[in-house]
Amino acid sequence: MSRNLVRLSRSLHLSFPRTASVKCCSVGFRSGLALVRTFSSSGGERAQYDTYYKTGLVAVVAAAVLGGSLLNNAEKDKLLCEEPHIEANANMREKMEEFVRKLQLEIVEAIEGVEGESGGRFKRDEWLRKEGGMGRSCVLQEGKVFEKAGVGVSVVHGPLPPAMHAQMRARNVTGLGEPGEHSYTMFAAGISLVMHPHNPNAPTVHLNYRYFEIYDPFNKDAKPVSWWFGGGCDLTPSYLYPEDAEHFHKEIKAACDKHDKGYYSKFKKWCDEYFFIPHRGEARGIGGIFFDDLDDKDPEKLFAFVKDCGHTFVKQYVPILHKRKDMPFTEEMKKWQQLRRGRYAEFNLVYDRGTKFGLATPGARIESILMSLPLTARWEYMHSPEKGSREDQLLDVLKTPKEWVKKGLFW
Repeated sequence: MSRNLVRLSRSLHLSFPRTASVKCCSVGFRSGLALVRTFSSSGGERAQYDTYYKTGLVAVVAAAVLGGSLLNNAEKDKLLCEEPHIEANANMREKMEEFVRKLQLEIVEAIEGVEGESGGRFKRDEWLRKEGGMGRSCVLQEGKVFEKAGVGVSVVHGPLPPAMHAQMRARNVTGLGEPGEHSYTMFAAGISLVMHPHNPNAPTVHLNYRYFEIYDPFNKDAKPVSWWFGGGCDLTPSYLYPEDAEHFHKEIKAACDKHDKGYYSKFKKWCDEYFFIPHRGEARGIGGIFFDDLDDKDPEKLFAFVKDCGHTFVKQYVPILHKRKDMPFTEEMKKWQQLRRGRYAEFNLVYDRGTKFGLATPGARIESILMSLPLTARWEYMHSPEKGSREDQLLDVLKTPKEWVKKGLFW
């Protein structure tokens, strides 16, 4: 079959103008996505899923063979953006999927803009999960500005694994019975990114926004058994510039304040506590916001909050990059940056909920889960910075979290 597709591809390239081949690719690409997504919202039986999966996979592969070689990254992104908008009465699963896909494109475009015309470009990697779902990983390595940057989207569904069920019960997630009492189907859609610049003066950044839902597979029209939003953003500098920390926090506070004046202080404190490395006695970075199991308001209101936070990212981070990416640095500064990245890896591999969730999900795509890890890191035995140095000053802040947004008269 593959030989015939290649022959057909070559004949199409020779016989048709480029626009015709691109249209052929577009049809196949969209057909594959549509077939897989049909199952995502159908809650169908496994046999039905296998049919959609195999048909969708053939359509996507055929599209890649017939026209993929003709499409550049901008054209592929354009196809994703041009997909039909969901209906106003769509369920939250569909709304969240559309949001994370478009946010991914928005961020990738902004970061490639920072890299410049001669800089690095993201590798776009679409994938399907046989157990249910799909995703897109965009990874840039060895660019002009970034050593490694990854922006991943995943939309997965399937039976709720017993281990994950037990973990959620331990976190007091409402609506769930004891494991084994009832079979549930899970749905999770989210966007996650981590960016590690070359320059030690430019900070690493992390973002994650997600929606999780558990529902009865035998009653797909019923309300979810349980649902919640989670996420946040945080900054991890190797060298502290207070004005950068203030800018990052000020922007996300403004997004929080639009929805609840108490969100920023609550979620900033949660972030400081969550991104703490107990065995080191220090935080991973200088924080931002973090929240999980958020289900205490109307889901549409919480979704609006999550969207505003996501769309704030470019304003939070890109101005800092432009100030720091071309600053001079020494070999010693680079070594310190690698030591801090070692701490980053320690937290992600030992404590991070997202990593644990991903690794506990059957059929998990390991490359996408570990995309957050830096390309290089360093561990030195008993390393301690010189007292009073810039490195030592950073450690002081990591051991005692600071308030980066000045409190006003009424806040």
